Amino acid sequence: MDHDVARISNLDYLKGFLSGTLAPTDQSPFKFPFPIMKTLGLQLVAVGEGTASFEMQAKTELHSNPMGTIHGGVLCDISDAAIGTAHLTTVADGESFTSIDLQINFFRPVWNERLKAVARPVHRGRTISRYVCDITRADGKPVAQLTSTMMTLRGEAAQGR
Repeated sequence: MDHDVARISNLDYLKGFLSGTLAPTDQSPFKFPFPIMKTLGLQLVAVGEGTASFEMQAKTELHSNPMGTIHGGVLCDISDAAIGTAHLTTVADGESFTSIDLQINFFRPVWNERLKAVARPVHRGRTISRYVCDITRADGKPVAQLTSTMMTLRGEAAQGR
């Protein structure tokens, strides 16, 4: 490891990213912001140990399905980003993680809306953790709820991921 590079915790890295206080030498082994954030216009707006919140401006001209409402996959993406980031805050140096499942329930359609996805743990285990993510629109009304199980990877299983 380069002695001029500071390896800080993922949580500290993300807090620094949010506050704009990352030092040029601060590094994370994970790519953040990750490419899908740019593609969909996802913005990290809050982070804590095991929690994360993202926002996006959903636009029908970019994110709609054939019926004209925001595509369910976009709702899955913002939730998956929030849950993955929440879990990232709990991952130690040399560990990685993967999603085991993802389930979404839709409550109401949305069109051009500011969406917020708030992820929090339901169960945090050494290897298996479960999260829930609530998606709301700007007026606070629920749009969807997603649950996901995450597996923390260690040793050889974590390499290259």
